[in-house]
Amino acid sequence: MKPRTLALAGILTAALIGPAQAEDLSFLLTNESDVAVTGFYVSHTGTSSWEENLLEGGYLDSGYEIDVIIADGLTTCVYDIRTEFEDGDSFEDYEVDLCDMDGYTFE
Repeated sequence: MKPRTLALAGILTAALIGPAQAEDLSFLLTNESDVAVTGFYVSHTGTSSWEENLLEGGYLDSGYEIDVIIADGLTTCVYDIRTEFEDGDSFEDYEVDLCDMDGYTFE
């Protein structure tokens, strides 16, 4: 079965809206793991806390993908990412250059 794209880009954009001074970052978030993603947090590197959950109480099931748009008004490309999974596991990825990638995949 071909994964379908969930239309959450508008919700994700609303979560990080800021001044329109910088170019928005966008990438495809794909879940190829065996469990659903229940939390996805993106904070610019150097921040001591995680921003809001971009899935806003939803989830990204195994085999699905969504478009993520970060419109936070910052001029940085480097962000830290935290992901939480339905089984209670979590994963943190630091200093990810989102300008140099078209997608982010969990396997």
